[in-house]
Amino acid sequence: MVDPTAAVPRPGPDAQDGGEAPTPPLRPGHYDPADYTGCVLRSAAETGVSPQVVMTVLYNEAYKPHHPLLERLWQWWKPGASFGVGNMHRATFEQIRSTYGLSKQWHDLRDDPAFAIHAAALYLKDLDRSLPERHVRRYTRDELLALGYNAGERNMRAFARGVPPGPMARSYLRRFRANRDRAASTLGKGGGSREAAAG
Repeated sequence: MVDPTAAVPRPGPDAQDGGEAPTPPLRPGHYDPADYTGCVLRSAAETGVSPQVVMTVLYNEAYKPHHPLLERLWQWWKPGASFGVGNMHRATFEQIRSTYGLSKQWHDLRDDPAFAIHAAALYLKDLDRSLPERHVRRYTRDELLALGYNAGERNMRAFARGVPPGPMARSYLRRFRANRDRAASTLGKGGGSREAAAG
């Protein structure tokens, strides 16, 4: 059996992320968000969001290859497609960039997984700030944040009031629920969800 980690190119010390995060593999099926656990924990701590939510979002967004070359090709074929291991769209990134004064550009998300994870954590932080403390009981706060990450802030607030999500958002929520335990296992016992911390 081939060792999947052997197919993962590692950036050198002069890489944009300082060599902290591996470049996603070129070969489909070998990408694993667990390779970015350190980045998730650092970004979650810096932004005050749940590392389990960040990691679960990365598992949800792992449906397509994230190697920079493949993302460039995807962008050529489908301009405006999302970039990075967090699959962030340009409009969302520009909002985060403006809010937090980020110096890097949107296209840097595809080349710098640590930066892409940090941008995802910042977006989740903004979503958490805009989500009312009181919301319908059928969703946890973490689930609403995931829905917001997928469908946008306005839709997240509507779901929090009880508006039913559409088929794509429901599918994202199902995957989020399915990936939650995997993310917790990756991060170690305790997981770091808001609900676990409160309990």
